[in-house]
Amino acid sequence: MSEPTLVVHHREQLAELLTEAVDVEHNLMCCYLYAAWSLKAGEADGLTAEQADAVGRWRNAILHVAIDEMTHFANANNILAAIGARPRIGRPNFPVGPGLHPADVLVALHPFDESTIQHFVFLERPEGVDEPDGSAFHHDRTYVRATSEQKLMPSAQDFATVGHLYRGIEDGLRSLAAELGEEALFVGSKEAQIRPDHVQLDGLVAVTDLASALQAVANIVEQGEGNVDNPESSHYRRFCAVRDELAALTAADPSFQPARPVAHNPVQRQPPEPRGKVWIGAPDAARVLDLGNAVYNHMLRTLGSVYSEVPDAARAGLVGEAIGLMKVLVPLNGVLTRLPAHTAPEPTAGMSFAVTRAIRVPPAESAVPVLSEATASLAAGARRLADVDPAFTAMADDLARMATRLGRLPRGLSGAPAAADTASATSGTLERSSDPSIPPREIVDGVEIVQGEHIELHFDTKRCIHTRYCVLGSPEVFVGNVVGPWLRPDAVDPERLAELAHSCPSGAVRYRRKDGRPDEQPPTVNRVRVYENGPYAVTADLRITGDAGPRVRAVLCRCGRSKRKPFCDGSHADGFVATGEIAKHEDRVEDLDPRGGALDVVPQQDGPLIVRGPVEICRSTGATVAKVTKCALCRCGQSSNKPFCDGTHAKVGFKSADTSEI
Repeated sequence: MSEPTLVVHHREQLAELLTEAVDVEHNLMCCYLYAAWSLKAGEADGLTAEQADAVGRWRNAILHVAIDEMTHFANANNILAAIGARPRIGRPNFPVGPGLHPADVLVALHPFDESTIQHFVFLERPEGVDEPDGSAFHHDRTYVRATSEQKLMPSAQDFATVGHLYRGIEDGLRSLAAELGEEALFVGSKEAQIRPDHVQLDGLVAVTDLASALQAVANIVEQGEGNVDNPESSHYRRFCAVRDELAALTAADPSFQPARPVAHNPVQRQPPEPRGKVWIGAPDAARVLDLGNAVYNHMLRTLGSVYSEVPDAARAGLVGEAIGLMKVLVPLNGVLTRLPAHTAPEPTAGMSFAVTRAIRVPPAESAVPVLSEATASLAAGARRLADVDPAFTAMADDLARMATRLGRLPRGLSGAPAAADTASATSGTLERSSDPSIPPREIVDGVEIVQGEHIELHFDTKRCIHTRYCVLGSPEVFVGNVVGPWLRPDAVDPERLAELAHSCPSGAVRYRRKDGRPDEQPPTVNRVRVYENGPYAVTADLRITGDAGPRVRAVLCRCGRSKRKPFCDGSHADGFVATGEIAKHEDRVEDLDPRGGALDVVPQQDGPLIVRGPVEICRSTGATVAKVTKCALCRCGQSSNKPFCDGTHAKVGFKSADTSEI
């Protein structure tokens, strides 16, 4: 089959191709999720043990592909942002009408069956591979989306496969970079993207130049629509494996039905043109679908805010909460796909992924309060559905915690002080001691500040975990057993006081030099020390998602019990047992060059701490047991591979809810 040449003679044509690529990734992600959520839940749904095992594998395979599509969505949008275009967050409603994509790309919501999985194989086929479409996906018209090379107005163009589309995008990036110069082409924000330091997604790329843009495209193609020699992990190969196993099991048992009788192309409101659609009219199903679509739209608004001028410290938090919102849809669809769409038992309902006329991303300066308020409203809506299924109570609790976390993210515009920073600059009232040798203290946002002649001493009560290095190391500075002011920064030499501050693992003790000497600097070697029966003590140029940092020292919870995660609050003292003399991990020794620098810590909702950057993992005695540039640290307290995560958090139902201010 001859392939038309994709025309990219100016920036707007490239942006148009990228926008369609985002739509394709977004639409396919929804289709894959719909099929995965339609699958039965094992033997409880009447499957044999062998069938249940196979269906579980298929669900995981499809969900992994859907997660990859999220990465592709982010990469294509990152390229859009980098070339100075507005990222594409919305998408057309299902079923997608003809003309939005080429005639051979039919996008509709179908439950899992032989035809649907063949449709997925067809969509993900590599260039040069001939695969038929699924039998239920009829192409009732043929049309050509031809583009003249002379047109100034960008328009849709035909492509044979998704790989063909990305090859055209790659050619356009190369030609425009050569014509305009890289600096002129990549004029967009380097910050307002979904970046690897925000979320752990395999293949995610922050786009800043031609090389990174081409890498983003290559990652998309290699994961999904590459060539016939793709590894088994490619989307095409994964779907082929599912198709072949389905055929074998169906041949062995022709009555085998792996999916529930979920509707094709469900819609939330009664459609003016009902052909090919199923209106979800049953009251309970309609209420659940309403919540599901509201959560989905809110997730898109939250993602959209990442591409705005919110403070960079808020971006990872916004990405995390967007992923949390998507996770809420999993149990919601577990309920929805069991509810009748109408009065008859079949078909059952399904998620329609309906979107509003526009995805209303709030302005950057108001994003945090607006998104937090909307999440709280969703929590209240979920709680009202407890009469349909008790699972909605847990969903409501999750949403309420998300609302709280969102409300604590930094506010304002990037490059401008966040609301919390402005408050911190406000002077508090001086409190004086009855002991004239103890200078007065000022309390600002819970932090005690005491002025010495050469050094300004800070003590943050919220950070303190009572290791007592300060009181035992210099009782003349840190005066115990007194009421009110208790710090005397001039009692020792400022160099000695700085050393004492550095010994505080939590960062509760900090300082600002007034004598022209430098303040505390990040270490040349980043370290995570694993305390015996206790937390992680981290020393690095530390960036923790949701924290207003950066900071140099922090103590992070690993027992799973802290009330102010991800930070330790001392809860491990109540019986947590886990050795700090961990075994050496020979398979986790990398050459670290440099050994210091920024260290990003991204707490995963109900999961581990994702650490990115060079770091040495050390025993409580100080011996190094691992050197890594990326790892996942257990924080449920129950991994059998401590300090690293082994997935136990999912089995034990670990919840990472933060209930106090970071």
